[in-house]
Amino acid sequence: MPRSSWKGYLKLSLVSCAVALYNASSSSDRVSFNNLNRKTGNRLKQNLVDSVTGEPVDTADRVKGYQVAKGQYVMVEDDEIEALKIESTKTIEIETFVPASEIDEIYIDSPYYLAPDDKVAEEAFAVIREAMTKKKMVGIGRIVLARRERMLMLQPRDKGMLATTLRYPYEVRAGSEIFDEIGDTKLPAEMLDIAQEIINRMSGHFEPDTFTDRYEEAVVAMLRAKQQGQTFTVPEPSQPANVVNIMDALKKSLEAAGGDGAVRRPRAPSKTAGEMEGARAPAAAAKGAARKPVAKKPAARKAARG
Repeated sequence: MPRSSWKGYLKLSLVSCAVALYNASSSSDRVSFNNLNRKTGNRLKQNLVDSVTGEPVDTADRVKGYQVAKGQYVMVEDDEIEALKIESTKTIEIETFVPASEIDEIYIDSPYYLAPDDKVAEEAFAVIREAMTKKKMVGIGRIVLARRERMLMLQPRDKGMLATTLRYPYEVRAGSEIFDEIGDTKLPAEMLDIAQEIINRMSGHFEPDTFTDRYEEAVVAMLRAKQQGQTFTVPEPSQPANVVNIMDALKKSLEAAGGDGAVRRPRAPSKTAGEMEGARAPAAAAKGAARKPVAKKPAARKAARG
């Protein structure tokens, strides 16, 4: 079984159980490199030195510092940081339940798996998980990871839960900072029809196994060639041509997507007067159901420097 990255308790009101958190993603299979001395081929070692004297500093003499002014620091010992234990250091307390659709994807950070840590915890864990499943809600709590308290979203997944850390509002930039510079473009109906038809012909289902890391594959191929003393030739990537006429490019893209090149606009079914009247109320309600945009980022906080 994989090694857990955190152990503690999951708490819902007066119900609690021992749980363990596991990384849901891994980068251990990626190619990694070491820094070497080009002349000797030996690995390089990194030493921390005093920025003024240039002398190496022993581990016992290293301490964290927070800069309060240029060249002035407040020193903080490791045991002082360790003493700052809050409730979420060892307990994930579910504070509220919300529909998953209310969580804007921009707040999503890192995924983990949450599971009971022993047989005794399984029943209480299952009760919380199944209750969320039946109510179609996700739980929001907090957890301390890497000396930071993080928001945590809990979702039922198989026999366990998917625990996803969420970003705080101050960590999220408002899209208006970038998107407000984009001009309002009025698109010809025919151009939009062709683009939608291209999407129709390219539509399918998400199958992650059909995607491979082509950069990683190229690195592996290069390393294998060098290991065998062979010359590795890097293929020239194709360069996208500058689009001069968007309509012509769309039509060629439509032909490349398959079919006879004809654009078929879907014909709306005819409605009776009663159906038209009944459709107005849901349409009006839908306008208010749109997801709220991310709020503007509050005043920037000065991050502590280690």
